[in-house]
Amino acid sequence: MEEKKVAIILQQYSIVVKGIERKLKELGFNATVIKPDSDLLRAVSNETDLFVLYLPKDSKNREEEEMMFQMVLQVCDVMRTYKKNMILIGEKSYRSNLMEFDSILRDCEWVDRPVDMGLLTAAVRNAMGGAANFHVKKQILIVDDDPSYASMVRTWIKEFYKVDILTSGKQVSLFLDKKKVDLILLDYEMPLMNGSQVLQMLRRDPSTKDIPVVFLTGVGTADEVKQVLAMKPDGYILKSTPREQILEYLTEKLH
Repeated sequence: MEEKKVAIILQQYSIVVKGIERKLKELGFNATVIKPDSDLLRAVSNETDLFVLYLPKDSKNREEEEMMFQMVLQVCDVMRTYKKNMILIGEKSYRSNLMEFDSILRDCEWVDRPVDMGLLTAAVRNAMGGAANFHVKKQILIVDDDPSYASMVRTWIKEFYKVDILTSGKQVSLFLDKKKVDLILLDYEMPLMNGSQVLQMLRRDPSTKDIPVVFLTGVGTADEVKQVLAMKPDGYILKSTPREQILEYLTEKLH
């Protein structure tokens, strides 16, 4: 399989960028660092699969801010011409202004600074799994009778996936009649209709039997996990799993 190429565009190299470069290489990508020069960007565009634009730190200096926006505009022109995917890494305070700055940026992945490597991993895999210009987010359905936990997971992943929540297993069939999903995160222990019963229902229906189902479970002992896996889901996630690991798990399942 040909190695995918990622170009990190930046004004100044730093230890953080070195960490990003190392992470991309760990993920199996050929990562290089380039300056935001339009001629150079055009020269490497045909061979580059993804661009990562690393924005400078927030600045109160108007001149520096204008320089940053000029850099972004330059990069956007090249991305539009060559129909390339791009990820932006920058200060949260810049995000809303940049989204309005150029329409091409609204469909780009965004990772806040300081950089969370789990979020970066998900953003890269999402962008790499997209169409020639911009990707379409995968649809995930969370089924959990604990709305607080379900909402927390949705907050963690909504930047990278379209997410719906149901609080009862009895709602699943009707929901799937109206909407297609790419993966279901299903609570193993629910009242009235538990995860095992929902999974059996899904597997019996030809229209839903191939949807990947991953159990969400609070059980953690070897015997309890064995019982969960006996239901033959497509995987399971412990509810104590942190955000970064959940994102990495989902990107591996869906890309």
